[in-house]
Amino acid sequence: MATLLFYRKPVALNKAAHKEVKIKGNGGSFAFAAKTNSVILAGLEFTEAAKEYPIVFAAAGDKMVPVALLGLRNEENLLVDGEGKWDARYIPAFVRRYPFVLASAGEGKEMTVCIDEEFEGFNKEEGEPLFTSEGGNTPFLDGAIKFLTQYQQQYARTEQFAAHLKGLDLLVNLTAKVEMKDGRQFALNGLYVVDEKKLLGLDDDAALKLYRSGELAWVYSHLLSLGNLGRLVERVPAAEAVDEAS
Repeated sequence: MATLLFYRKPVALNKAAHKEVKIKGNGGSFAFAAKTNSVILAGLEFTEAAKEYPIVFAAAGDKMVPVALLGLRNEENLLVDGEGKWDARYIPAFVRRYPFVLASAGEGKEMTVCIDEEFEGFNKEEGEPLFTSEGGNTPFLDGAIKFLTQYQQQYARTEQFAAHLKGLDLLVNLTAKVEMKDGRQFALNGLYVVDEKKLLGLDDDAALKLYRSGELAWVYSHLLSLGNLGRLVERVPAAEAVDEAS
């Protein structure tokens, strides 16, 4: 699972290079994410995200990461309409942080604030400035960095959660065939879900640890969210072909 997705030209934020840069709002357009069919979720988001999206797990190297499924095919986001509007009440933090992102600096754990220079609101004429005339951060930039930092902290906690599920052998391949309104079918591949039978079969110590950590609530939010697969199917225009989704 790519972690940059719709970031086309992310560069490290630099006081000298970006001293005159301003960020102009894009009128609430999410057209930049129109070809993104899933985004990473932090566990703290599960409760709200589960009301709107199927939450599943995807392999990222040797790790498993939770994602909100936005489309059923590659380069398809069924939540973004033709005008760039996001048709859901809850928008994942992964999307809301754009055009900013934290990126790892080298092999260490130090994170660098980056910005997508291809963002349509990136300019020098109008919008919110990033730096003051003295070279300090503006309140706008400080707010963005605070959001990024909080998200990163929550995601680190979520990585531990996903590793815990994997260690308990609770994640299994999602075996689901999606049936379109016109009767055509295709399978969803490469996704994982919690096996509820295995979950219920955990010994008391393992089950209590899940409960005490708060992770059990995340697990059941995930399981309940799978009912949203049908809602995604309903968003697919009936006339569209789905041959490439097998």
